Amino acid sequence: MIITLGTSIYKGFGLNLLSEIPLPELTPINEQVDTVDIVVQIGDLSKQWSEVDSIAQKKFVVKENMVIFEVPNTAIFSIQEGNKITVSPMLGAEEDKIRLYILGTCMGALLIQRKTLPLHGSAVAINGKAYAFVGDSGAGKSTLSAALIKEGYQLLSDDVIPVFLSEDSNPIVIPSYPHQKLWEESLNEFGISTKGYRPLFDRETKFAIPVHSDFLGESLPLAGVYELIKTQCNSVEISKIKGLRRFQSLYMHTYRNFLIPRLGMMEWHFKESAKILKQVEMYRLQRPIEGFTANNLVSVILSTIKKESSK
Repeated sequence: MIITLGTSIYKGFGLNLLSEIPLPELTPINEQVDTVDIVVQIGDLSKQWSEVDSIAQKKFVVKENMVIFEVPNTAIFSIQEGNKITVSPMLGAEEDKIRLYILGTCMGALLIQRKTLPLHGSAVAINGKAYAFVGDSGAGKSTLSAALIKEGYQLLSDDVIPVFLSEDSNPIVIPSYPHQKLWEESLNEFGISTKGYRPLFDRETKFAIPVHSDFLGESLPLAGVYELIKTQCNSVEISKIKGLRRFQSLYMHTYRNFLIPRLGMMEWHFKESAKILKQVEMYRLQRPIEGFTANNLVSVILSTIKKESSK
């Protein structure tokens, strides 16, 4: 792998990033900025990793306000104090894979350190408000957001959704960056050719899709959270999530949630969740395991939003 050194400044996740590693998915900042929120740098973490790994023998190690982890044949990554990401690339590593971990796991850990809640899903702007679609990997979150984009709505975030609370405790979604990750079968359903798009390293049938013209780069209030799951049902079904199950769902779909107790932030997560759930309704969207149901899901979601708005 050859990484062209030299620092560039980017905008992503509502933050200014000064990076030694090119991050073409993010929006470059060409003018001078007053503050840099995050530094992404290359460094040798081999000794540090050997010391903590010999003690913990775990893939992820949390030490005070630092998270360090290794991806075999790729790199060692360190996230510190919510403002620094250090990458120690391995010989022959794929640059695309390194960037995927910087913009995914590293940013998820960094947002937690900064006390910004990262949800695992896609967020779309609908009628001036943000709606989050969360779920396990493969549930169809990105495909659903792509179907909403096709209906004229705009993407706020894909994969990691940063949510912070305003001074008056209103949950706000921060836009991440103008890219989506979509499987080839979803692109085929939308009539989009994969020609010209880059597959995600070893996932040869999942592609990085730029959505610059369909991306909204401004923060919006969070108005709803929809949990997407695949079941043995015959058609799309929606139900409201109630009671303590709402807390369980928010925790389950917090990006890299296993870091929260290890960072000593369980109380923080509970309090943040309580404030969010005072303002936001949660729904469970069940869809059949087989078949393309994104368009049906869009109809159900828009109908539900319309009903909620008329109350």
